[in-house]
Amino acid sequence: MSSPHGIDPRAQHDPRNRYPTDSEFYGSDRPDHAVLPEDRPRGGGDTSPVKHRGTWATVALVVGIILLILVGIALFP
Repeated sequence: MSSPHGIDPRAQHDPRNRYPTDSEFYGSDRPDHAVLPEDRPRGGGDTSPVKHRGTWATVALVVGIILLILVGIALFP
């Protein structure tokens, strides 16, 4: 299997085994003069970092779950 797509060499020239390039594949579903922007841009857009929840919120969530379990064990022994 020397082809990059793992095609059997005997079927290498079969027209059903034609794979488009990345630009052909990703550009095939967009009209030539699109009015609306892409809902999932394929790179090249804004690269602002994702804002994550603070560590205090995570600590409070974990402590709250542990307290809930301990109170449940204490009330229903």
